[in-house]
Amino acid sequence: MNQLANHDVFQKRIDNFLAQKLDKLPINDDKLHQAMRYGLLIGGKRIRPYLAYITGEALGASLTDLDGIAGALECIHAYSLLHDDLPAMDDDDLRRGQPTCHKAFDEATAILAGDSLQTLAFDILANHNFSKKIQPKQIKLIQKLVSASGYQGMCGGQALDLAATNKQIDLEKLETLHSLKTGSLLEASVLMSAECSTQVTEKDKEALKKYARLIGLAYQVQDDIIDITSTEEQLGKPCGSDLAAHKSTYPALLGLQGAQQKAENLFQQALQALASLPYNTQSLADFATFIVKRSY
Repeated sequence: MNQLANHDVFQKRIDNFLAQKLDKLPINDDKLHQAMRYGLLIGGKRIRPYLAYITGEALGASLTDLDGIAGALECIHAYSLLHDDLPAMDDDDLRRGQPTCHKAFDEATAILAGDSLQTLAFDILANHNFSKKIQPKQIKLIQKLVSASGYQGMCGGQALDLAATNKQIDLEKLETLHSLKTGSLLEASVLMSAECSTQVTEKDKEALKKYARLIGLAYQVQDDIIDITSTEEQLGKPCGSDLAAHKSTYPALLGLQGAQQKAENLFQQALQALASLPYNTQSLADFATFIVKRSY
């Protein structure tokens, strides 16, 4: 990911922030605390925190304010992975080349670790030391994360995904599924950061929302492509897992070339959305490029 400017800087920043949050928790149950740390700090590209940071940076937001946004988003993402990997969901044994949490610990501990990381996300937003201008927006920030992560967002999308297993669904339903399951948190990464800027207009937010929605879909299209074109070593988990689970994917519906063209079309539309903004959005354009060019 060296094509993304300052990715290593922001990755280190969010890792330090999250480690400090865990270190400050009183140890009631050591095993659960270890599982939370395992699930949150085992690695990963930190895509959502990175997107939050570069969006806020482009809009003139404070990095300290953005820490709270980025930390909350990554806690939600980490909890979702712990639960997604469970036997009742995707039943995966590997995540990022390491045993999944329920394999490293046990199923009950993995469930509780996910629950704890979810609540930690909202604890961060409720108690983060936001700047005085942003403090009145804390409730709004919490509301945005609730919408993105719950029934109307990621969880609702996961339910649709499970319901679609062993079924053929059409392209419209697949896009709805992924807009909720994957796109909602990416959209929140952009829009929550926009709330931390004092200069963004409602028109700007609409353009940012469009950009985020488009790259959220492009991210999933490319994920589906990668699932059949990359190796297990590159992915850190078995390749072809979606096909093995009999899930509808963009390559399955459109063919590999058709899926690649769809990702390219979404990418171009995202760039058009950015072009209407009166800010230096090069980092956001580079992020969109990364989304559709990555191979793992």
